[in-house]
Amino acid sequence: MNRRRSALGLVLVLSLVAMVLGMGACGDDGSSPSGRMAFISRKSGDYTIRTQYEDRKPLDLSSVLPWDSGPVWSPDGSRIAFYSDRVFNLTNADDNVDIYVMQADGSGLTRLTGDESADAFPVWSPDGSRLTFYSQRDGNGEIYTMALDGSDIKRLTDRPGVDIPYSFSPDGTRILFGTNRNGNFDIYAMDADGGNEKQMTSGDEDEFSPSWSPDGRRIAYEAERSGEFDVWVMQADGSSPVNLTVRPLNDTTASWASDSNRLTFVSARAASAEIFVLDTAYSELIQVTDAARQDKSPTWSPDGTRIAFVSRRDLNNELYVANADGTGQRRLTTDSGAEASPAWAPGGSTIAFSSFRNGRRDIYLVSPDGTSLVRLTNDENESQTSALETR
Repeated sequence: MNRRRSALGLVLVLSLVAMVLGMGACGDDGSSPSGRMAFISRKSGDYTIRTQYEDRKPLDLSSVLPWDSGPVWSPDGSRIAFYSDRVFNLTNADDNVDIYVMQADGSGLTRLTGDESADAFPVWSPDGSRLTFYSQRDGNGEIYTMALDGSDIKRLTDRPGVDIPYSFSPDGTRILFGTNRNGNFDIYAMDADGGNEKQMTSGDEDEFSPSWSPDGRRIAYEAERSGEFDVWVMQADGSSPVNLTVRPLNDTTASWASDSNRLTFVSARAASAEIFVLDTAYSELIQVTDAARQDKSPTWSPDGTRIAFVSRRDLNNELYVANADGTGQRRLTTDSGAEASPAWAPGGSTIAFSSFRNGRRDIYLVSPDGTSLVRLTNDENESQTSALETR
């Protein structure tokens, strides 16, 4: 049964979901679960977009809605999905988070969901034919799937607690998701149609942000043990979990390179949060960044040669890129607004990210050399269609 969620209820649930996802592939402002997630807060009486750093402390990114967040590329690089609140009117039944899709150049903007409850965190199937997403439409945080025109919506999970999709297996047959249905957050896997659920982690502590290696053989994830987070790896069936970063400070936000051997992650083991690369085959650790202020949200280029990331080294969240060995670091953005959620296009020719500029948060593109900056979303000037109205 669909029913209108109160604005406060939406805030509380999205706050919980964000803290659960602990990610960013998806990013700092509420992208897909592969970095620190963002959440909406009303602590000060106004709505603000907030994000969690690796130390789990929140930071205000903006105090203005509407906003567009969390760009995720289709596998062929032709489209970008994201989620957004574009109305921000508490008396308007449409005022909630919905999922949108657009062409890679920003054209063809289409709203895919229009339920009165929150829909967020879209994840592309490997063949690009469907989107899996999180929704509160049935009164609980569950996982759904839909066609690219917003039709054929199917519910994949139906259990107490919050279920959040993370990623598909490379062959598209399985989905990794996180859930607190057992009291703490564990990692589960299920078939793409919701069948054959399997609990992959167990115990009294929390596990977050699982991602399959590109060859489908292993799964990297974050696990909290004794109050600290480390990067762990297990086999694709959940067996043989191994702690790869046994240190007393947090190691988070792990993501695989295309070779299925190297992992990039953020660690507090240095004077500030820095980005590292670990070669799991040879146990070789490389420190990619060494700045006086925080570096975060690392994401690999498709060919595994470069890493895009966000840094505060210049007193503002700016987008950078570096070679995998830490050489060739280049600042890509210079705006006073806060950048977040870098996501490489599948071909590696451009990087999508979100940025708070001109009084709102929009999605932008930039080339890896810092040229060709393009703003893709802008409610003031763009037109959009609704899949709900056209189908």
